[in-house]
Amino acid sequence: QVQLVESGGRLVQAGGSLRLSCAASGRTFSSYAMGWFRQAPGKEREFVAGINWSGGSIVYADSVKGRFTISRDNVKKMVYLQMNSLKPVDTAVYYCAATQFYRSIAAMTSADGYWGQGTQVTVSS
Repeated sequence: QVQLVESGGRLVQAGGSLRLSCAASGRTFSSYAMGWFRQAPGKEREFVAGINWSGGSIVYADSVKGRFTISRDNVKKMVYLQMNSLKPVDTAVYYCAATQFYRSIAAMTSADGYWGQGTQVTVSS
């Protein structure tokens, strides 16, 4: 089992940067693919980025390509999301998720894998 705790969300101006962190607990963390998702007010949760167990394969949503970078540290059991050139449309609650199925990570639902409680990111114009 994996427990996830996100941090780093806050209010930031458009064009600014922010790094989200996700701390994981559990002995098998390194065997899980990890992902970041977000949910804006009144919208469904959407995939943002995913990384496989080793960090050797990464996938991004088109809306964040070139602006966001996902990374992981298996020793520290941490996953990060570096967000640059932030826009007001990036405003959302950001969630960290763990799954054993990297190939389908973008299609994860709340019923799949493990999820954190989320951290609020607000981008002002």
